[in-house]
Amino acid sequence: MKGTVVIVGLGLIGGSIALCIRAKHPQAHIIGVDISEQTILSGDSLGIIDEGTTNLADVVSRADLLVFCCPVQQTERFLAELPSYVLKEDVIITDTGSTKQRVMEQATAVQALGHVFIGGHPMAGSHKSGVTAAKSLLFENAYYLLTPSEGENPKYVADLRMWLEGTNAKFLELSAKEHDTITGMLSHLPHIVAAALVNQTSDFTQKHPAAFRLAAGGFRDITRIASSDPTMWTDISLSNKEALRELLGNWRDGMNEALAMLEKEDATAIHHFFDTAKEFRDSLPVHQEGAIPSFYDLFVDVPDYPGVISEVTGFLAQEEISLINIKILETREDIMGILQITFQNEKDRERAKRCIEKYSHYQCHF
Repeated sequence: MKGTVVIVGLGLIGGSIALCIRAKHPQAHIIGVDISEQTILSGDSLGIIDEGTTNLADVVSRADLLVFCCPVQQTERFLAELPSYVLKEDVIITDTGSTKQRVMEQATAVQALGHVFIGGHPMAGSHKSGVTAAKSLLFENAYYLLTPSEGENPKYVADLRMWLEGTNAKFLELSAKEHDTITGMLSHLPHIVAAALVNQTSDFTQKHPAAFRLAAGGFRDITRIASSDPTMWTDISLSNKEALRELLGNWRDGMNEALAMLEKEDATAIHHFFDTAKEFRDSLPVHQEGAIPSFYDLFVDVPDYPGVISEVTGFLAQEEISLINIKILETREDIMGILQITFQNEKDRERAKRCIEKYSHYQCHF
């Protein structure tokens, strides 16, 4: 593909999309738009963009592909401004927001002028943020959801997919309503439940201080998503309010049913509650990306002596395997401790396991 790509919001997602486009379409000219001049300078120095500006109006008329990589509410504001700009007739406009209905509604004014808007949502992320964390492999094998308007010309959808081919993502088309309902169930509701559980535990530890120390391990792992950016999740929750109202109501009803089972001491119902959950959970796809980014953790049994962490990471460095997080789960004098190492994808985790076992006698397990 040739032409000018304007990316609005040069963070992790915007920067990574720019890298993917550059890798697949080297003749494209990439312009970054961001409120931060330092971000633009960083993007330029890293070779992610060809030029940058803090003012969308300066460059929007040159865009063949216009990608909004900013929070949903900000994207809505930009879409409201677009009819006042002169755009190329064949420009393709898209976004990367986590909710789609309100964005698609806001885009109708742009579409009324004859321009193409196709909603987009790459379902990938990282614990890091900002343009310096951008990577071309961020979206590999992840789902990239597209929400074209009903009756949209398939040619434009195909063109957008071609622009984004370098992401190596799995594209899936949904209606905006179905998108918001599905992501509400599989991503937004779990984030709210995790946050509520953590908040409840925080209050609980005020009365039971020992619980704070015991909340490590499994509890900390099952509530990992509660550490997500609160600003981003405020934006997502408000923009998907209607779907979440229904989903939270269903969750409340389910918890009331669980409470009733306990009060009645209905062992049969309680067993069925856990059994049906187990059966469905065990049937879910394995080794695939989903609505919530997967955690690729490797657990390494290591002895407790100085330098063991640098030793293990040194093994990984020899094989040029990147990790994204490392922590000690358990260390006691004279017994084995556990290193939990987190990787970007399944491939890196498997390589790391082979690497560590090749250079040492340490046992690794998933």
